[in-house]
Amino acid sequence: MAEKVSAEANAAYQRIHATDEFAELKRAYLGFVVPLTVAFLVWYLLFVLLSNYAQDFMAHQLFGNINVALVFGLLQFVTTFGIAIWYARFAARRMDPIADSLRAEYEEEIER
Repeated sequence: MAEKVSAEANAAYQRIHATDEFAELKRAYLGFVVPLTVAFLVWYLLFVLLSNYAQDFMAHQLFGNINVALVFGLLQFVTTFGIAIWYARFAARRMDPIADSLRAEYEEEIER
């Protein structure tokens, strides 16, 4: 029985994997994740490079004991949480409806 379910599950997955909806799901995911990952890594690398090679700029006092390096470091956290929130909203709006539909098709096909 387990082999039959496994073969049916595999066949259902292969069929769904070949649909236009699945391709759209992958396209939406990659279209969001790849550019933002590249942008964030460039932003992070800029912080590291400036910290190493532009020490005078990073040490510049903005006000009180707050310098450019501290602001850049804190903005790394803000950026991380901002991207996470943006992705959650994007996924809920663009990807979750497609994924829910595909999951329902898959489960319906498996139960038959």
